Amino acid sequence: MIRAELREIYQGYIACLNEQDWPRLGEFLQRDVRYNGRLIALQGYREMLERDFREIPDLHFSIALLICDPPHIASRLAFDCTPKGTFLGLQVNGKRVQFTENVFYEFEADRIAQVWSVIDKAAIEAQL
Repeated sequence: MIRAELREIYQGYIACLNEQDWPRLGEFLQRDVRYNGRLIALQGYREMLERDFREIPDLHFSIALLICDPPHIASRLAFDCTPKGTFLGLQVNGKRVQFTENVFYEFEADRIAQVWSVIDKAAIEAQL
């Protein structure tokens, strides 16, 4: 897979998340996707995202940095949102917060097979 193709697939994945188009999620993820080393499968991944959007109604994924080295992508995602209650164990309770997430993806057969995610929790704590 060439860089331009992988980048386009990833951008489509981010658009799918922002549109909350859950039936299309399988176009971007392997059925046996792993998240931070755990097999959560496509259904578990979808449930995680649906929960995120319930807890953060104005959630929007913005790509701040994208590095593509097939079959991997490294992305820094930026967020500016208002979680309703507890988020990452922090009592945010509707306060607007800005933070980033560093995410690394491994693709197999044009679909995400593994995701490693690190959220900048310290940035959120500093705003509370």
